Amino acid sequence: MFWLYATLMWFLFAALAVGLGALRVLLLQPVVGEPVAHVLGTLVGCALFLVLIFRFVARVGARPKARLVALGLFWTLATVAFEFGFGHYVMGHSWQRLLADYNLLAGRLWVLVLLTLYFGPRLAAWRLDLRRS
Repeated sequence: MFWLYATLMWFLFAALAVGLGALRVLLLQPVVGEPVAHVLGTLVGCALFLVLIFRFVARVGARPKARLVALGLFWTLATVAFEFGFGHYVMGHSWQRLLADYNLLAGRLWVLVLLTLYFGPRLAAWRLDLRRS
């Protein structure tokens, strides 16, 4: 049951990311420009993902540590597979364009989303353990 909930959670992440991206392009980008909108959108997305991850770990639990690592890895790999699979084969984006989102030197912060998904479960469990002690 745990992995079913984890998969449903990933679909929630995907829907949230698509919705935030649309809001960023429609509302924020015309006001502050693409580079600033990208940074703000990424940071807001990471913050919202962390809130959801904390709630998931608190409610469902994900101990032992190996399960936390597996959960983070699952969410990260599912996101990368979706990004490249959907982005390339459905949206028709080139591999070069998709890889450009990983260029930190160009101000592209997409890697922060992946780091949030990967480390988020362990961070949540660590924080919850601190609260309990």
